[in-house]
Amino acid sequence: MSISPRLNRFDLSMIVISLVIGMGIFATPGQVAQYLRQPSLYFAAWLIGGLVSFCGALTFAEIGSEYPTTGGFYKVFSYCFHPAFAFMINWILVLSNAASVAAVALIGAQYINPIIMPAALQNELGIKLTTITSVLILYVVNFLGVKTSARTQSVLIIFKISLILLLCTAVFKSNTVPDHTILHTSSSVNSISAFGLSLVAIFFTYGGYQQTINFGGDIINARTNIPKSIFAGMLVVITLYLLINFAYYSVLGINGLQHQPALAATLAGIILGSVGYKVVSVLMFASVLAYINVNIMANPRVYYAMAEEGILPSLFKRVNPRTQVQEFSLSFFVAAVLLILFFVNSFQNVLSYVMFFDTIGLSMAALCIFILRKKRRNTDASNVYRIKWYPWIPLLFIICYWFVTVVIFIEHPFAALICLCAFIMGLIIYFFTKLRQKPTPIRNRKVDDLY
Repeated sequence: MSISPRLNRFDLSMIVISLVIGMGIFATPGQVAQYLRQPSLYFAAWLIGGLVSFCGALTFAEIGSEYPTTGGFYKVFSYCFHPAFAFMINWILVLSNAASVAAVALIGAQYINPIIMPAALQNELGIKLTTITSVLILYVVNFLGVKTSARTQSVLIIFKISLILLLCTAVFKSNTVPDHTILHTSSSVNSISAFGLSLVAIFFTYGGYQQTINFGGDIINARTNIPKSIFAGMLVVITLYLLINFAYYSVLGINGLQHQPALAATLAGIILGSVGYKVVSVLMFASVLAYINVNIMANPRVYYAMAEEGILPSLFKRVNPRTQVQEFSLSFFVAAVLLILFFVNSFQNVLSYVMFFDTIGLSMAALCIFILRKKRRNTDASNVYRIKWYPWIPLLFIICYWFVTVVIFIEHPFAALICLCAFIMGLIIYFFTKLRQKPTPIRNRKVDDLY
Protein backbone atom coordinates (compact mmCIF):
# COMPACT_ATOMS: atom_id res chain seq x y z
CA MET A 1 0.00 0.00 0.00
CA SER A 2 1.46 3.37 -1.04
CA ILE A 3 1.08 6.67 0.81
CA SER A 4 -1.95 8.79 -0.13
CA PRO A 5 -2.26 12.60 0.28
CA ARG A 6 -4.01 13.57 3.52
CA LEU A 7 -2.36 16.87 4.60
CA ASN A 8 -3.43 20.33 3.45
CA ARG A 9 -1.47 23.59 3.12
CA PHE A 10 -2.13 24.68 6.71
CA ASP A 11 -0.94 21.31 8.03
CA LEU A 12 2.31 21.62 6.10
CA SER A 13 2.86 25.25 7.12
CA MET A 14 2.62 24.19 10.77
CA ILE A 15 5.07 21.36 10.04
CA VAL A 16 7.54 23.83 8.48
CA ILE A 17 7.41 26.07 11.55
CA SER A 18 7.77 23.06 13.84
CA LEU A 19 10.76 21.69 11.93
CA VAL A 20 12.60 25.01 12.22
CA ILE A 21 11.71 26.32 15.69
CA GLY A 22 13.31 23.84 18.04
CA MET A 23 15.18 24.77 21.21
CA GLY A 24 17.96 26.67 19.46
CA ILE A 25 16.35 30.11 19.65
CA PHE A 26 16.34 29.84 23.46
CA ALA A 27 20.08 29.11 23.62
CA THR A 28 22.04 30.15 20.51
CA PRO A 29 21.55 33.96 20.87
CA GLY A 30 23.93 33.84 23.86
CA GLN A 31 26.48 31.94 21.81
CA VAL A 32 26.19 34.40 18.91
CA ALA A 33 26.70 37.30 21.33
CA GLN A 34 29.95 35.73 22.52
CA TYR A 35 31.29 35.78 18.95
CA LEU A 36 29.83 39.16 17.90
CA ARG A 37 30.03 41.75 20.66
CA GLN A 38 28.88 44.70 18.60
CA PRO A 39 25.07 45.05 18.45
CA SER A 40 25.21 46.00 14.77
CA LEU A 41 27.15 42.82 13.91
CA TYR A 42 24.90 40.72 16.16
CA PHE A 43 21.72 41.79 14.37
CA ALA A 44 23.43 41.75 10.97
CA ALA A 45 24.29 38.09 11.54
CA TRP A 46 20.69 37.21 12.38
CA LEU A 47 19.42 39.16 9.35
CA ILE A 48 21.95 37.55 7.01
CA GLY A 49 21.22 34.14 8.51
CA GLY A 50 17.51 34.70 7.94
CA LEU A 51 18.06 35.90 4.36
CA VAL A 52 20.32 32.96 3.47
CA SER A 53 17.93 30.49 5.11
CA PHE A 54 15.01 32.03 3.21
CA CYS A 55 17.00 31.56 -0.03
CA GLY A 56 17.50 27.93 1.00
CA ALA A 57 13.81 27.55 1.76
CA LEU A 58 12.89 28.91 -1.69
CA THR A 59 15.39 26.52 -3.27
CA PHE A 60 13.84 23.55 -1.49
CA ALA A 61 10.38 24.85 -2.34
CA GLU A 62 11.23 24.48 -6.04
CA ILE A 63 12.86 21.09 -5.48
CA GLY A 64 9.79 19.90 -3.54
CA SER A 65 7.46 21.19 -6.26
CA GLU A 66 9.58 19.61 -9.00
CA TYR A 67 9.89 16.27 -7.23
CA PRO A 68 6.93 15.77 -4.84
CA THR A 69 7.51 12.30 -3.41
CA THR A 70 7.63 10.57 -0.05
CA GLY A 71 11.12 10.76 1.44
CA GLY A 72 12.02 13.51 -1.03
CA PHE A 73 15.27 14.49 0.71
CA TYR A 74 16.60 11.00 -0.03
CA LYS A 75 14.95 10.55 -3.44
CA VAL A 76 16.26 13.79 -4.94
CA PHE A 77 19.85 12.80 -4.13
CA SER A 78 19.25 9.38 -5.65
CA TYR A 79 17.80 10.80 -8.85
CA CYS A 80 20.22 13.70 -9.35
CA PHE A 81 23.44 12.03 -8.20
CA HIS A 82 23.44 8.33 -7.27
CA PRO A 83 21.66 6.11 -4.72
CA ALA A 84 25.01 5.54 -2.98
CA PHE A 85 25.46 9.27 -2.44
CA ALA A 86 21.85 9.56 -1.29
CA PHE A 87 22.38 6.90 1.35
CA MET A 88 25.74 8.36 2.43
CA ILE A 89 24.12 11.71 3.18
CA ASN A 90 20.84 10.48 4.64
CA TRP A 91 21.86 7.59 6.86
CA ILE A 92 23.81 9.80 9.24
CA LEU A 93 21.10 12.49 9.19
CA VAL A 94 18.47 9.96 10.27
CA LEU A 95 20.70 8.80 13.13
CA SER A 96 21.53 12.34 14.21
CA ASN A 97 17.82 13.25 14.07
CA ALA A 98 17.01 10.41 16.48
CA ALA A 99 19.80 11.59 18.78
CA SER A 100 18.58 15.19 18.57
CA VAL A 101 15.04 14.14 19.48
CA ALA A 102 16.37 12.25 22.51
CA ALA A 103 18.48 15.21 23.64
CA VAL A 104 15.69 17.77 23.20
CA ALA A 105 13.27 15.47 25.05
CA LEU A 106 15.64 15.54 28.01
CA ILE A 107 15.54 19.35 28.02
CA GLY A 108 11.74 19.31 28.07
CA ALA A 109 11.74 16.97 31.07
CA GLN A 110 14.15 19.27 32.92
CA TYR A 111 11.68 22.15 32.52
CA ILE A 112 8.50 20.30 33.51
CA ASN A 113 9.75 17.94 36.24
CA PRO A 114 9.95 20.57 39.02
CA ILE A 115 6.23 21.19 38.48
CA ILE A 116 4.83 17.66 38.04
CA MET A 117 7.23 15.36 39.88
CA PRO A 118 7.45 14.77 43.65
CA ALA A 119 10.67 15.73 45.44
CA ALA A 120 11.87 12.12 45.47
CA LEU A 121 11.97 12.10 41.66
CA GLN A 122 13.69 15.45 41.18
CA ASN A 123 16.72 13.63 39.83
CA GLU A 124 18.08 11.92 36.72
CA LEU A 125 15.67 8.99 37.11
CA GLY A 126 12.68 11.32 37.18
CA ILE A 127 13.92 13.14 34.09
CA LYS A 128 14.33 9.87 32.20
CA LEU A 129 10.83 8.71 33.24
CA THR A 130 9.23 11.94 32.01
CA THR A 131 11.22 11.84 28.78
CA ILE A 132 10.33 8.24 27.95
CA THR A 133 6.67 8.81 28.83
CA SER A 134 6.50 11.87 26.57
CA VAL A 135 8.00 10.01 23.62
CA LEU A 136 5.67 7.04 24.11
CA ILE A 137 2.57 9.27 24.27
CA LEU A 138 3.52 10.95 21.01
CA TYR A 139 4.26 7.53 19.53
CA VAL A 140 0.66 6.51 20.26
CA VAL A 141 -0.65 9.79 18.79
CA ASN A 142 1.30 9.21 15.57
CA PHE A 143 0.20 5.57 15.45
CA LEU A 144 -3.43 6.73 15.31
CA GLY A 145 -2.92 8.35 11.91
CA VAL A 146 -1.00 10.98 9.99
CA LYS A 147 -3.94 13.41 10.18
CA THR A 148 -4.15 12.98 13.97
CA SER A 149 -0.44 13.68 14.35
CA ALA A 150 -0.74 16.73 12.07
CA ARG A 151 -3.60 18.15 14.17
CA THR A 152 -1.60 17.52 17.35
CA GLN A 153 1.34 19.30 15.73
CA SER A 154 -0.79 22.35 14.94
CA VAL A 155 -1.88 22.64 18.59
CA LEU A 156 1.67 22.22 19.91
CA ILE A 157 3.18 24.76 17.51
CA ILE A 158 0.54 27.32 18.55
CA PHE A 159 1.82 26.89 22.12
CA LYS A 160 5.39 27.40 20.87
CA ILE A 161 4.51 30.58 18.95
CA SER A 162 2.61 31.82 22.00
CA LEU A 163 5.72 31.30 24.14
CA ILE A 164 7.89 33.38 21.81
CA LEU A 165 5.31 36.18 21.58
CA LEU A 166 4.91 36.15 25.36
CA LEU A 167 8.66 36.50 25.87
CA CYS A 168 8.76 39.37 23.39
CA THR A 169 6.46 41.43 25.65
CA ALA A 170 9.34 41.71 28.14
CA VAL A 171 10.42 44.71 26.04
CA PHE A 172 7.51 46.69 27.46
CA LYS A 173 8.07 45.68 31.10
CA SER A 174 11.83 45.88 31.46
CA ASN A 175 13.62 48.89 32.93
CA THR A 176 17.02 47.50 31.95
CA VAL A 177 19.19 49.75 29.81
CA PRO A 178 21.09 47.66 27.25
CA ASP A 179 24.85 47.82 27.31
CA HIS A 180 25.91 49.51 24.08
CA THR A 181 29.63 49.12 24.69
CA ILE A 182 31.39 48.26 21.44
CA LEU A 183 34.18 45.71 21.85
CA HIS A 184 36.45 45.46 18.84
CA THR A 185 38.02 42.20 17.73
CA SER A 186 41.78 42.00 17.32
CA SER A 187 41.95 41.58 13.54
CA SER A 188 39.90 41.31 10.38
CA VAL A 189 40.75 37.59 10.19
CA ASN A 190 39.37 37.04 13.67
CA SER A 191 36.29 39.07 12.74
CA ILE A 192 35.63 36.88 9.70
CA SER A 193 36.15 33.73 11.78
CA ALA A 194 33.86 35.02 14.53
CA PHE A 195 31.17 35.90 12.01
CA GLY A 196 31.46 32.46 10.45
CA LEU A 197 31.17 30.75 13.84
CA SER A 198 28.12 32.84 14.66
CA LEU A 199 26.52 31.69 11.40
CA VAL A 200 27.11 28.07 12.44
CA ALA A 201 24.83 28.63 15.44
CA ILE A 202 22.36 30.77 13.47
CA PHE A 203 22.02 28.33 10.56
CA PHE A 204 21.44 25.55 13.08
CA THR A 205 18.64 27.63 14.63
CA TYR A 206 17.08 28.34 11.22
CA GLY A 207 17.50 24.79 9.90
CA GLY A 208 14.93 22.04 9.49
CA TYR A 209 12.79 23.32 6.60
CA GLN A 210 14.52 20.92 4.20
CA GLN A 211 12.69 17.98 5.80
CA THR A 212 9.43 19.41 4.43
CA ILE A 213 10.06 17.74 1.07
CA ASN A 214 9.89 14.34 2.81
CA PHE A 215 6.09 14.84 2.94
CA GLY A 216 5.68 15.13 -0.84
CA GLY A 217 3.47 12.03 -0.96
CA ASP A 218 1.33 13.20 1.98
CA ILE A 219 0.36 16.64 0.65
CA ILE A 220 -2.81 17.40 -1.25
CA ASN A 221 -1.89 19.26 -4.48
CA ALA A 222 1.80 19.01 -3.53
CA ARG A 223 3.21 21.04 -6.44
CA THR A 224 1.32 24.12 -5.29
CA ASN A 225 1.12 23.58 -1.54
CA ILE A 226 4.76 22.64 -0.83
CA PRO A 227 6.27 25.97 -2.02
CA LYS A 228 3.46 28.08 -0.52
CA SER A 229 3.74 26.30 2.83
CA ILE A 230 7.52 26.69 2.96
CA PHE A 231 7.23 30.36 2.01
CA ALA A 232 4.59 31.11 4.66
CA GLY A 233 6.25 29.03 7.38
CA MET A 234 9.69 30.61 6.92
CA LEU A 235 8.26 34.14 6.94
CA VAL A 236 6.66 33.39 10.31
CA VAL A 237 9.91 31.89 11.66
CA ILE A 238 12.15 34.78 10.56
CA THR A 239 9.72 37.34 11.99
CA LEU A 240 9.54 35.54 15.35
CA TYR A 241 13.33 35.14 15.54
CA LEU A 242 13.99 38.82 14.88
CA LEU A 243 11.35 39.85 17.41
CA ILE A 244 12.69 37.67 20.22
CA ASN A 245 16.29 38.71 19.51
CA PHE A 246 15.23 42.32 19.80
CA ALA A 247 13.60 41.44 23.14
CA TYR A 248 16.75 39.66 24.36
CA TYR A 249 18.90 42.65 23.46
CA SER A 250 16.48 45.27 24.81
CA VAL A 251 16.27 43.55 28.19
CA LEU A 252 19.77 42.11 28.63
CA GLY A 253 22.09 43.92 26.25
CA ILE A 254 25.01 42.16 24.56
CA ASN A 255 26.87 41.55 27.83
CA GLY A 256 23.75 40.13 29.43
CA LEU A 257 23.23 37.79 26.49
CA GLN A 258 26.78 36.51 26.89
CA HIS A 259 26.41 35.66 30.57
CA GLN A 260 22.77 34.65 30.93
CA PRO A 261 22.17 30.96 30.05
CA ALA A 262 18.46 30.89 30.97
CA LEU A 263 17.22 33.48 28.48
CA ALA A 264 13.59 32.34 28.42
CA ALA A 265 13.33 32.12 32.21
CA THR A 266 14.86 35.60 32.61
CA LEU A 267 12.36 37.23 30.28
CA ALA A 268 9.47 35.31 31.85
CA GLY A 269 10.48 36.53 35.31
CA ILE A 270 10.36 40.12 34.09
CA ILE A 271 6.89 39.65 32.60
CA LEU A 272 5.14 37.45 35.18
CA GLY A 273 7.25 37.62 38.30
CA SER A 274 7.36 34.52 40.50
CA VAL A 275 4.82 32.60 38.42
CA GLY A 276 6.82 33.24 35.26
CA TYR A 277 9.00 30.18 35.74
CA LYS A 278 6.01 27.82 35.91
CA VAL A 279 4.29 29.37 32.91
CA VAL A 280 7.39 29.29 30.76
CA SER A 281 8.20 25.75 31.91
CA VAL A 282 4.85 24.47 30.64
CA LEU A 283 5.21 26.35 27.35
CA MET A 284 8.79 25.16 26.91
CA PHE A 285 7.65 21.59 27.48
CA ALA A 286 4.95 22.03 24.81
CA SER A 287 7.63 23.44 22.53
CA VAL A 288 9.77 20.35 23.06
CA LEU A 289 6.80 18.06 22.38
CA ALA A 290 6.24 19.86 19.07
CA TYR A 291 9.83 19.17 18.04
CA ILE A 292 9.59 15.50 19.03
CA ASN A 293 6.26 15.02 17.27
CA VAL A 294 7.29 16.54 13.95
CA ASN A 295 10.43 14.39 13.84
CA ILE A 296 8.41 11.26 14.58
CA MET A 297 6.24 12.26 11.61
CA ALA A 298 9.09 13.10 9.20
CA ASN A 299 11.85 10.56 9.68
CA PRO A 300 9.90 7.36 8.84
CA ARG A 301 9.25 8.91 5.40
CA VAL A 302 13.01 8.74 4.73
CA TYR A 303 12.94 5.04 5.62
CA TYR A 304 10.11 4.65 3.10
CA ALA A 305 12.24 6.16 0.34
CA MET A 306 15.21 3.96 1.20
CA ALA A 307 13.02 0.84 1.22
CA GLU A 308 11.59 1.76 -2.19
CA GLU A 309 15.11 1.64 -3.59
CA GLY A 310 15.93 -1.64 -1.85
CA ILE A 311 18.46 -0.23 0.65
CA LEU A 312 16.18 -1.14 3.55
CA PRO A 313 13.85 -4.18 3.78
CA SER A 314 10.37 -3.74 2.29
CA LEU A 315 8.96 -3.86 5.82
CA PHE A 316 10.02 -0.21 6.20
CA LYS A 317 7.63 0.97 3.49
CA ARG A 318 4.52 -0.87 4.62
CA VAL A 319 1.70 1.62 5.17
CA ASN A 320 -1.58 1.14 7.01
CA PRO A 321 -4.15 2.06 4.30
CA ARG A 322 -6.59 3.51 6.83
CA THR A 323 -4.23 5.65 8.94
CA GLN A 324 -1.45 6.20 6.35
CA VAL A 325 1.07 5.28 9.05
CA GLN A 326 4.28 3.32 8.43
CA GLU A 327 3.76 1.30 11.57
CA PHE A 328 7.07 -0.58 11.51
CA SER A 329 9.17 2.45 10.49
CA LEU A 330 7.47 4.59 13.11
CA SER A 331 8.15 1.98 15.78
CA PHE A 332 11.76 1.61 14.63
CA PHE A 333 12.47 5.36 14.87
CA VAL A 334 10.86 5.67 18.31
CA ALA A 335 12.79 2.61 19.49
CA ALA A 336 16.02 4.29 18.31
CA VAL A 337 15.13 7.42 20.27
CA LEU A 338 14.37 5.44 23.42
CA LEU A 339 17.61 3.46 23.07
CA ILE A 340 19.65 6.65 22.78
CA LEU A 341 17.89 8.04 25.85
CA PHE A 342 19.56 5.37 27.95
CA PHE A 343 23.01 6.59 26.91
CA VAL A 344 22.83 10.39 26.61
CA ASN A 345 22.62 12.88 29.44
CA SER A 346 22.97 16.28 27.79
CA PHE A 347 21.81 18.26 24.78
CA GLN A 348 25.27 19.60 23.92
CA ASN A 349 26.97 16.20 23.80
CA VAL A 350 24.58 14.98 21.12
CA LEU A 351 24.48 18.05 18.87
CA SER A 352 28.17 18.99 18.78
CA TYR A 353 28.68 17.73 15.20
CA VAL A 354 25.18 18.08 13.74
CA MET A 355 25.83 21.38 11.99
CA PHE A 356 28.72 19.97 9.97
CA PHE A 357 26.44 17.25 8.58
CA ASP A 358 23.80 19.87 7.79
CA THR A 359 26.12 22.25 5.91
CA ILE A 360 27.29 19.48 3.59
CA GLY A 361 23.90 17.80 3.22
CA LEU A 362 21.90 20.97 2.58
CA SER A 363 24.40 22.58 0.19
CA MET A 364 24.65 19.38 -1.88
CA ALA A 365 20.85 18.99 -1.89
CA ALA A 366 20.51 22.58 -3.11
CA LEU A 367 22.75 21.73 -6.09
CA CYS A 368 19.97 19.39 -7.22
CA ILE A 369 17.96 22.39 -8.39
CA PHE A 370 20.42 22.91 -11.26
CA ILE A 371 20.31 19.23 -12.22
CA LEU A 372 16.51 19.08 -12.09
CA ARG A 373 16.19 22.18 -14.29
CA LYS A 374 18.60 20.68 -16.81
CA LYS A 375 16.74 17.36 -16.92
CA ARG A 376 13.37 19.13 -17.28
CA ARG A 377 14.40 21.85 -19.74
CA ASN A 378 12.44 20.32 -22.65
CA THR A 379 9.24 19.54 -20.73
CA ASP A 380 6.21 21.54 -19.67
CA ALA A 381 6.81 22.94 -16.19
CA SER A 382 3.85 25.32 -16.04
CA ASN A 383 2.53 23.65 -12.89
CA VAL A 384 5.91 23.70 -11.10
CA TYR A 385 7.02 26.51 -8.77
CA ARG A 386 10.01 28.42 -10.15
CA ILE A 387 12.35 30.68 -8.13
CA LYS A 388 12.72 34.25 -9.30
CA TRP A 389 16.30 35.54 -9.67
CA TYR A 390 17.56 32.06 -10.53
CA PRO A 391 20.42 31.05 -10.24
CA TRP A 392 21.48 33.75 -7.76
CA ILE A 393 19.22 32.66 -4.90
CA PRO A 394 20.41 29.02 -4.73
CA LEU A 395 24.02 30.14 -5.38
CA LEU A 396 23.92 32.55 -2.44
CA PHE A 397 22.63 29.78 -0.19
CA ILE A 398 25.24 27.26 -1.36
CA ILE A 399 28.20 29.66 -1.12
CA CYS A 400 27.26 30.76 2.41
CA TYR A 401 26.90 27.16 3.58
CA TRP A 402 30.27 26.25 2.03
CA PHE A 403 31.77 29.22 3.89
CA VAL A 404 30.41 27.85 7.16
CA THR A 405 31.75 24.39 6.28
CA VAL A 406 35.25 25.85 5.79
CA VAL A 407 34.99 27.69 9.11
CA ILE A 408 34.13 24.44 10.89
CA PHE A 409 37.08 22.74 9.19
CA ILE A 410 39.44 25.47 10.40
CA GLU A 411 38.08 25.85 13.93
CA HIS A 412 37.18 22.20 14.66
CA PRO A 413 39.35 19.99 12.41
CA PHE A 414 38.97 16.87 14.56
CA ALA A 415 35.16 17.13 14.55
CA ALA A 416 35.22 17.62 10.76
CA LEU A 417 37.42 14.53 10.36
CA ILE A 418 35.05 12.41 12.47
CA CYS A 419 32.09 13.60 10.38
CA LEU A 420 33.84 12.80 7.10
CA CYS A 421 34.62 9.31 8.40
CA ALA A 422 30.92 8.88 9.20
CA PHE A 423 30.00 9.81 5.61
CA ILE A 424 32.52 7.31 4.24
CA MET A 425 31.16 4.63 6.55
CA GLY A 426 27.71 5.23 5.05
CA LEU A 427 29.14 4.66 1.58
CA ILE A 428 30.68 1.38 2.72
CA ILE A 429 27.40 0.25 4.30
CA TYR A 430 25.54 1.03 1.06
CA PHE A 431 27.78 -1.04 -1.19
CA PHE A 432 27.91 -3.88 1.35
CA THR A 433 24.10 -3.92 1.40
CA LYS A 434 23.86 -3.90 -2.40
CA LEU A 435 26.33 -6.79 -2.73
CA ARG A 436 24.16 -8.93 -0.45
CA GLN A 437 21.00 -8.24 -2.47
CA LYS A 438 19.77 -10.38 -5.33
CA PRO A 439 19.51 -8.62 -8.71
CA THR A 440 16.12 -7.00 -9.19
CA PRO A 441 14.50 -5.56 -12.32
CA ILE A 442 12.89 -2.75 -10.35
CA ARG A 443 14.32 0.61 -11.37
CA ASN A 444 14.13 3.96 -9.61
CA ARG A 445 11.05 5.91 -10.45
CA LYS A 446 11.98 8.76 -12.76
CA VAL A 447 10.94 12.29 -12.08
CA ASP A 448 9.14 12.28 -15.47
CA ASP A 449 6.73 9.69 -14.06
CA LEU A 450 5.45 12.31 -11.63
CA TYR A 451 4.00 14.46 -14.40
